[in-house]
Amino acid sequence: MKNIDFSDVNITGGFWKKRQEVNREVTAHAVYERFRETHRFAALACTWKEGEPDMPHIFWDSDVAKWIEGAAYILKDGENQALTDIIEDAVDKILKNSDENGYFNSHFLVTRQNEHFTHRGQHELYCAGHLMEAAVAYYNMTGRDRFLKAMCRYADYIEKVFKIEKSAAFTTPGHPELELALMRLYRATGEKRYAELSKYFIDEHGKHENDREDDGLFNEYYNQDEMPLRDRKTAEGHCVRALYLLCGMADVAKEYGDGELLAACRRCFDNITGKRMYITGGVGSTCVGEAFTLDYDLPNRTAYAETCAAIALALFSGRMLEFGAEGRYADVLERALYNGILSGVSMDGRSFFYENPLEVDPAFNDRNTSTVQKEHFPITQRVEVFDCSCCPPNILRFLASVGNFLYGVDEDTLYIHQYMDSEAVLEDGTLAVRTAYPADGKILISCRTAKARLAVRIPGWCESFRLNRPYELKNGYAYVTLTGEDEIEVDLEMPVRLVRANRRVHEDAGRVAVMRGPVVYCAEGVDNGPDIRSIAVAGDGQFALLDSEFLLPALRTVGYRPKETEELYVKDSDDYEEIPLTLIPYYAFANRGTTEMALWLLKK
Repeated sequence: MKNIDFSDVNITGGFWKKRQEVNREVTAHAVYERFRETHRFAALACTWKEGEPDMPHIFWDSDVAKWIEGAAYILKDGENQALTDIIEDAVDKILKNSDENGYFNSHFLVTRQNEHFTHRGQHELYCAGHLMEAAVAYYNMTGRDRFLKAMCRYADYIEKVFKIEKSAAFTTPGHPELELALMRLYRATGEKRYAELSKYFIDEHGKHENDREDDGLFNEYYNQDEMPLRDRKTAEGHCVRALYLLCGMADVAKEYGDGELLAACRRCFDNITGKRMYITGGVGSTCVGEAFTLDYDLPNRTAYAETCAAIALALFSGRMLEFGAEGRYADVLERALYNGILSGVSMDGRSFFYENPLEVDPAFNDRNTSTVQKEHFPITQRVEVFDCSCCPPNILRFLASVGNFLYGVDEDTLYIHQYMDSEAVLEDGTLAVRTAYPADGKILISCRTAKARLAVRIPGWCESFRLNRPYELKNGYAYVTLTGEDEIEVDLEMPVRLVRANRRVHEDAGRVAVMRGPVVYCAEGVDNGPDIRSIAVAGDGQFALLDSEFLLPALRTVGYRPKETEELYVKDSDDYEEIPLTLIPYYAFANRGTTEMALWLLKK
């Protein structure tokens, strides 16, 4: 199966049109301004001198590149001279300051000119990969190829140093990203050498002692270096690195028909989503190494759950769908999309979370009053820029290209993976989907195609649905025979439901999460008062839908809170007070000031 590229998809209304409008009109400019103020764009000029402030950081190029990629995707919606001018100025600087080999890195070119490709952990190849992705995006959206040609030259140099001469101090990238970028470069240019280079890095990863840097803090698991990739059974180490690497593995497996590599991808996907993923689609249990930990270790207050990691999981899930329509891949993508990714950006599109905890208790975040060194807890309010600001431009490029994940085709079937109010141009016809999803589950599909079948995903959360045509249910998709001009109605029942975690997730014992459709809900102190963790919901409680400021309905039900007392311990009783309990979509927490928040609630 091949996913239909978002360049052939137009999101026309509903939830996602509003989110994309904010992304286009606010987020793109807000992120650019913060990057301009922090000298990330100026660094491309390579004029920094020793002793001056704002030395270009090792990962600044990747921040700028992701912004360029996101801005390029926005150009799909029409001419935008302001964004185009910024991109062209950045490309001018990159081309002007690339060295005679095509190498460009704004940090190494002005600080350590003689140390290219000698420090595996210094993000050179990571930045190169993001620059290549940006060049491909700009070329695909505009047809302008000078940036693309420059990145091809850079890729040629990397091939020479790493694959032909083997003259670098290490063998494979430290922070994966180049692997998947080379596959995109190959698809844009048709130059097979780039796919071969990606495959080379995938083949060699985990086999070389010179790739196992010991900096005193991390071991060989951090960069997934402890074994060859085809032997992998679990996801280990830094989450974003692991998932970008899995994306590259999936790309290579598909291009070369590598069943062994695909099997490793499947095993890792199952390990992540079955034992190491938060209910929000977030991954990464600890701030130490931004890493996966043990199976079922999913703490809530200290959850790292980096925004970039949720994005990377969605990218990986989308790639796995291309090996065949299995609903579990689209389900995980949807879970991350509506929860762990969207929580990373404020409703107004201006500020961001790097970490996405599942519980916030601000009064206890500075609980050790006798020490200068404090325990780490995620921040309670989104900010406009970080020192390590990978997440804001990642949100920008992901939301601008979210149409990539909606539809797929094979020889005789058209697939609908995600439901958004949208239209798509097909090779042999058109597709239109009209829906308010996920506000409700009603979907109207107008299909004009010569394909024999339409396959619509029935989400794993959906226990009952209606379809106005006969269908065959297989692997989470309902298959309908097409006649050439079809009007198909799908109605996914979307009751509020309570979800519990596996008993091995000790943090959530005795607690439930509230979901409606794919959306996870949470309770905030601003609505419900203090001591959120003490509130219980009834197992058979009724929920009302309320209008909210967050694009989707809020929920109202009866909650139960222990009566307030000054005594530290009291005899257990059923003496609870009933309170109105309001829940909002998890992605919208922390938009109304610092307050308590809990996703997992007690069950009465």
